[in-house]
Amino acid sequence: MITKPKGTSDIYGKEAKIWKYVEEIVDGVMEKYNYNYIRTPIFESTELFHRGIGDSTDIVTKETYDFTDRADRKMTLRPEGTAGVVRSFIENKMYSESLPVKCYYNGTMYRYERPQLGRDRELTQFGFEVLGTDDPISDAEVISIAVNIYKMLGLKDISVEINSLGDNESRDNYRKALLEFLEPNKDKLCDDCKERLKKNPLRILDCKIDGDGEFLKGCPTTIDYLNEDSKNRFEELKSYLDILGVKYVVNPKIVRGLDYYNHTVFEIKVDMPGLSNAQTIGAGGRYNGLVKQLGGPDTPCIGFASGISRVVLALKEQEVKLPIEDGIDVFIMYVNEEEKKYAVYLQQELRMSGFNVDMEYTGRSLKAQFKQADRLNSHFLLILNSEDLDNGEVQIKNTRTKQEDKISIEYIMYYLDEQLVDDEDEHCDCGCEHDHCTCGDDCSCHEHHR
Repeated sequence: MITKPKGTSDIYGKEAKIWKYVEEIVDGVMEKYNYNYIRTPIFESTELFHRGIGDSTDIVTKETYDFTDRADRKMTLRPEGTAGVVRSFIENKMYSESLPVKCYYNGTMYRYERPQLGRDRELTQFGFEVLGTDDPISDAEVISIAVNIYKMLGLKDISVEINSLGDNESRDNYRKALLEFLEPNKDKLCDDCKERLKKNPLRILDCKIDGDGEFLKGCPTTIDYLNEDSKNRFEELKSYLDILGVKYVVNPKIVRGLDYYNHTVFEIKVDMPGLSNAQTIGAGGRYNGLVKQLGGPDTPCIGFASGISRVVLALKEQEVKLPIEDGIDVFIMYVNEEEKKYAVYLQQELRMSGFNVDMEYTGRSLKAQFKQADRLNSHFLLILNSEDLDNGEVQIKNTRTKQEDKISIEYIMYYLDEQLVDDEDEHCDCGCEHDHCTCGDDCSCHEHHR
């Protein structure tokens, strides 16, 4: 038997509905914030990621899926979304349009790493980027959008941690101080961090092995080495977050794992009781030098990315009840060939009128069809028989109320519309009584009722 590759997943059934719900919430929020969807290739020139993400990062040195195509060109499956967006921004000369360019994406990324809970080799991320403004309000907006998406999904105990790496001058000053601190302890570093010490010592703070090491507890922080401009910028960001009502804490240990960040970096975590600790489900930061580094004009940017599998994991861990419809509107039942042909016609008409409809395809008995309709959680059953059809009628049963009626075929659409509205008003699918949410603004179904 052929099985799926290690570190990948089959998403189907109810799990797929949760994924689609998350994606729909993201689409809806991005539309409200006037962010446009962007789709970039799954594979790009290897050089894009080596130059953009950085040769000293774990992603490039250990985790990229690299290959040579039939024309002997070096290609890489994208490990993250930002570099591709920036390449597209430059190649399509978006910088000549009205700035800032605000866009979002949703797609698969690939990283060769040890698979574990919430971390796969094939991962799906949604993310958004703002290209063409250095105003701290854009930093605050990006952070607030992410928080609002998580809140609308129904997640609770969301925490935002922010830090500043400062401008180039601040980073250089901090790098020198960090090197002076690390040099006497270099023998305690893992082999990877010994290499990072030569190329990019900030990566040591993000190391999975040395990052929490005892000897690093007294290391200098980036905030201690911010120049006046960078300090003022960071204070301005915090004031905007206060205006937007985003609660945050300053965590000077955040540096993020990619080389292109400067100034604002942040992580968003949620409490997952089953894992006994808070987990990062999204992160991002400002990357003012990346566009120029990749051959475009000097353009300030900020972005964010979140793994959907981690979001889904958080929803399950917090037992969030999502307003996902688990069922169909109508299941059409029949016995003989004449009824089957009419069922095919009727199903098409109902679907084109906006109803979610299915019918019998495998030649099961009427008793078995009732069981299939139950498995599909059908709201209504349309039970066809030749005598009724000759009279221009069909038998219809509401599986929720158990009401049965025989109605004119011409009246089916009106009947279903009326009944579905009445049933929804009486009891919403998400569990809230009547046609409005009674659970308060924090209820996961609140947006569903708006």
